[in-house]
Amino acid sequence: MVIGIIFSLALLTWIAYKGYSVILFAPVCALVAALTAGHQLLPEYSELFMARAVIYVKNFFPVFLLGAVFGKVMEESGAARSVARFIADKLGPQRAIMAVVLAAAILTYGGVSLFVVAFAVYPFGNALFKEGGIPRRLLPGCIALGAFGFTMTAVPGTPQIQNIIPAKYFNTTAFAAPLFGICGALIIFIVGTYWLERRKKKMLDAGEGYGEADTRAQVNLDDGVPEIPAALAALPLVAVLALNFILTKIIGSWDVSMLEPYKKIPLVSSAIPIANWSLIISLIVGILLSVLFAAKQFKARGNLQAALNGGAIGSLLAIMNTASETGYGNVVSSLPGFSSVRDFLLSIDPGTPLLSEALTVNVLAGITGSASGGMSIALEAMGARFLEWGNQVGVSAELLHRVAAMSSGGFDTMPHNGAVITLLAICGMTHKKSYPDIGMVSLVVPFATTLLLILIWTMVGLNF
Repeated sequence: MVIGIIFSLALLTWIAYKGYSVILFAPVCALVAALTAGHQLLPEYSELFMARAVIYVKNFFPVFLLGAVFGKVMEESGAARSVARFIADKLGPQRAIMAVVLAAAILTYGGVSLFVVAFAVYPFGNALFKEGGIPRRLLPGCIALGAFGFTMTAVPGTPQIQNIIPAKYFNTTAFAAPLFGICGALIIFIVGTYWLERRKKKMLDAGEGYGEADTRAQVNLDDGVPEIPAALAALPLVAVLALNFILTKIIGSWDVSMLEPYKKIPLVSSAIPIANWSLIISLIVGILLSVLFAAKQFKARGNLQAALNGGAIGSLLAIMNTASETGYGNVVSSLPGFSSVRDFLLSIDPGTPLLSEALTVNVLAGITGSASGGMSIALEAMGARFLEWGNQVGVSAELLHRVAAMSSGGFDTMPHNGAVITLLAICGMTHKKSYPDIGMVSLVVPFATTLLLILIWTMVGLNF
């Protein structure tokens, strides 16, 4: 029944908002929905929920693992701070908003995880805002625009997981639909920055200054260990992007015959997962370069083991959260009531599947409070239908990929989103003070931009 599905979704939303573990409660919510439909609980859990969760882990764990390790190495070595400090120093307090947005964007596009970006950028952003007399409550919005807004999903080639997941469902690469993505990124960046600058002006005109100083103990940025030069610190970021492009677009064709010896093994792919393999190799090279360039820093601080172990352990929580949400989505999508929901979403037909896809991914990302989790649920349940529909009306798989990725970065940043809560904690702000700006630049603007581009692409008949 649809009512059971709605109730389980509402329950999952409430649980996520309250901060309880999705790993523990996603199967509970899935079984609640299954129970209302009269399904057997234990088979639903062991043969459907767990099976789909395991497949998700098989497909994406290497990317989660290596991405988390790369981010942690960049953090512990001080390389991420070095890049952020360089940008902040060059632009100065007069252009503090631009400096924070660009610092966060460059680190995110280079493959550093969103949480590491927030930790790395905040100290320098806080110093710039204090020196420039800019209200500190705007700082979370600036970091959100750079880290959550456009480099996470829109810019072609971004190594963030939100841009890799659609490749599995549409047999595409991280560089899918570059023109659509670049246009989207520019609009989000320009409109988001304009909003923050306008907000700054209104606050300053009203007599609001920097506000109360952040008196919490901050990371010691001058611990006596020489900082990695910014140019050297940025090289691993560049290497990840460049190598990913070379392996994806220049080499491109991988010999599918290499999979033949493994065909009898369960879960072996039928096609080369180019997006995954290219990014795996790129991230390994990025990690090795980061460790090599920061050898003195790691030796002086003695924290290389902590960086590697911390990244590996952190990746387990991230992958299991998303895998549990995917398992939940598969249980729900197997229920008779889901066909009504699916048919309704597919009935949103302006002659293209793009609008239906965008709304589906946004709604599920908002419900789960997770870009990757919501998109995984949507594409597991309806990805094949979107692709079939696209083939019928001449919409490319690449365009479906980009719209799915950008849509995952819309409603995901609802107030209960874990990244939003963490960002506010890092900045020492509350939802009341800072969420209106976070919501505008990372939810409203990306969502509106995606819908606008879909309208333009549909009217003009573009397909790239």
